[in-house]
Amino acid sequence: MIRELRGEAELRAACGDDDLVMWTAQGLTGGARAWALGEAVVAGCRGVSRADRLAVWGDASCAVELVRHALAELGPSFRPWGEAALMSEVTAKLDDVREGGRFSWMSLPAGAVGGAVEGVAWLEGADAEVGALLAQDAPASYAVPGLPGVRRWAGMREDGVLAAVAADAWSAPSVGLLAGVATRAAFRGRGLAERVCRWVSAQLVAAHGRAALMVDDDNAAALRVYERIGYRRLPVMAAHVNWAS
Repeated sequence: MIRELRGEAELRAACGDDDLVMWTAQGLTGGARAWALGEAVVAGCRGVSRADRLAVWGDASCAVELVRHALAELGPSFRPWGEAALMSEVTAKLDDVREGGRFSWMSLPAGAVGGAVEGVAWLEGADAEVGALLAQDAPASYAVPGLPGVRRWAGMREDGVLAAVAADAWSAPSVGLLAGVATRAAFRGRGLAERVCRWVSAQLVAAHGRAALMVDDDNAAALRVYERIGYRRLPVMAAHVNWAS
């Protein structure tokens, strides 16, 4: 029988504290909901990293029933996502859900970040500078200043110029999210992004117990940076729902 999970502790126990599920659930606040069936769990929340997301975890046969139930409860704007092999099985068994984009979810446990990083700090009153840097050098960034869920920006300056940035964005109580990583073109190749990411990652782990991020699989340079910091990679897929509104 499908049962609704009523709190973060209940969700954690049901999914084995899976970081992708716990992040998507956002502490089960703000209208987020979650359900369990057998050895599977789904958790959905609106407006998480600019999308209505439904995390899928566990046994595929049970997950199919949970996805069907959750979409009926939450609506077709939600995009089921999870480990790529699991999502391939789930989408194959649901007529109204089809395979979508593949990318990587990367997670960083407590204690994985070592060494001090100098020259990086949280930025104050620099939203215009950050926005200009992103518009010029990272226009596809999901995180931008002022967007709901984007909490704060860190960066470092070279000769007084804001050279590299990263954000604490859409962080959940037990999973901090690193987003909005960008380096001004004139300063690339100096390892600045890695320094900023390492510093922000340490801050997120200290505040939330662990950190995570999403990255395109064809971004080899970013993957190398994140792996050097200590992030572990999980191939994921976000599905599309074809229901009429």
